Amino acid sequence: MDAFFASVEQRDFPQYQGKPLAVGYAGARGVVAAASYEARKYGVKSAMASKTALQKCPHLIFVKPRFEAYSTVSKQIRAIFYEYTDLVEPLSLDEAYLDITENKMNNPSATLIAKEIKLKIKEKTGLTASAGVSYNKFLAKIASDFHKPDGLTVITPEQAEKFIEALPIEKFYGIGRITAAKMRKMNVMTGLDLKQMEKQALLRFFGKSGGFFYDIVRGIDLRTVNPDRIRKSLGIENTFGRDLDNLREMFDALDALTEEFVERLEKYHTYGRTLTLKIKFADFKQITRSKTFPYLLKSKEIIYNLAEELLINAITNQEVTIRLLGLSISNLDEPEIDVKGQLSLGF
Repeated sequence: MDAFFASVEQRDFPQYQGKPLAVGYAGARGVVAAASYEARKYGVKSAMASKTALQKCPHLIFVKPRFEAYSTVSKQIRAIFYEYTDLVEPLSLDEAYLDITENKMNNPSATLIAKEIKLKIKEKTGLTASAGVSYNKFLAKIASDFHKPDGLTVITPEQAEKFIEALPIEKFYGIGRITAAKMRKMNVMTGLDLKQMEKQALLRFFGKSGGFFYDIVRGIDLRTVNPDRIRKSLGIENTFGRDLDNLREMFDALDALTEEFVERLEKYHTYGRTLTLKIKFADFKQITRSKTFPYLLKSKEIIYNLAEELLINAITNQEVTIRLLGLSISNLDEPEIDVKGQLSLGF
């Protein structure tokens, strides 16, 4: 979907239409969750500090998120997907992979199906979507972002090599800002530059991700669309209204965070054996500390005690101030699903 949260707000409240809008909180610690295209013209982006966003666009309008409204629209969109295929893998409220190799409409053209889905979404919700069509997940994802808003980009097998070689390294899905900066220092600016690197070198510099980079720059992505995609972790975090500078405040904040975290675990019936504590300090330095146990972590008392231990060990003998704490659980008690061969489809 195109600027999903912001677009829903502009649809539901006509006074916001055509104006720079941010979904999020305007306070000193606020963060932009989504920005309208009018706001993006000023350089406002999601995940940007609200203070920075206001500096870039002083007349930016902030609205609080309405997640129930976004979820309702998301369900309407997903229902449209299921008219075409049951192989739908949601990535978030506003994005999903669809495998329409064999589809309910018996339509051999993936491009025509994408056009139909975009039109139905517009008719049903009043919102625009952008679609990417290709023969694997990586290329479909890249294509979906290529001509926003209201875009439709098709990358055929014959076009893939030239497309990937010309792609700026920052545009590669799976290569984040930090990795892209590291690659640029190595004079890797485009897909063609990345393609010149040997697999062993990529593995040496980027670990297991290096193997993924080696494949995708050659148009190889064997991941299937998995409608039963397994959650790998579940987490929660809180950025505080002011920095915490003493242990009592930190423990109280951790206690409140743990209570909310356990409620979320119970809601999703998700439990794991590895607890991770995330700490962001006042200088924006960020660290994580983890511990794995032979049993599933469920009770608030156990999780809090473990989190407190991780916190104490992380800040021992240091005078620190903390702006954010987060907790996540991984190593979940769920089975693995096999990933099999690459699919093909008509364009």
